[in-house]
Formats: sequence, C-alpha cells, structure tokens
Amino acid sequence: MRRCTRPACTRTAVATLTYVYADSTAVLGPLATYAEPHCYDLCSEHAERLTAPRGWEVMRLAPQVEAIGPSDDDLLALANAVREAARPVAPTAVPTSGTVEVGRRGHLRVLRDLDQA
Repeated sequence: MRRCTRPACTRTAVATLTYVYADSTAVLGPLATYAEPHCYDLCSEHAERLTAPRGWEVMRLAPQVEAIGPSDDDLLALANAVREAARPVAPTAVPTSGTVEVGRRGHLRVLRDLDQA
C-alpha cells in the first residue's frame, strides 16, 4: 500500500500524477502498478484539488474514487468460481483403459495411466 507523496500526508494513494513536459500537460490517472521516480502518487483529496501551472492542461483519466469497487460482473464471476470449486466430484465408472483420477488437491488432479498398471 503506497502513501500520498505530498508532504505530511499519510493517506493511501489512489491516483498517479505524471507530467508531459513536451505537451505542457499534467496527466492524473489510476494508481500506477509500480512507483516510478518521476511520478507522484496522490490520495483522493489531493487528486481532486490538483491544479497545473499556468498555461498547462490537466488530463484526468482516473475514475471517481467513490465509483471504484467491484462490479456486478466481478461479484458474479467470483460466486461462480466458488460454486465450481465447492462442487463435489461425481463418482465415475471404473475404466479399463486410459487414465483415472486418483487424487485431488485444490485445482490440481493426480491421474494414473491404467494401461501401464
């Protein structure tokens, strides 16, 4: 968890500020994956109050902080993954050739080749 780079601010960073000097533009976007030396991580309060130098343009690419959160699709996908993982494995008929599952740990399965047994 990264902190806001403004002096004396201890809040959690939610956005990253980058300057594009060639275009006289300040770009405020979502929090970068990695801390970069020429970028500034800002908390929601400092990101909202950001102003650029005179003659510069501010591009705000970050969504509103309040709007960030799991969507209905994310929650549905998570619920489906939990249901799939909790589903019991149905017993199968004993095959005479091919492979058979002899063990399971999480999503990994141990298979045995019946032709070599």
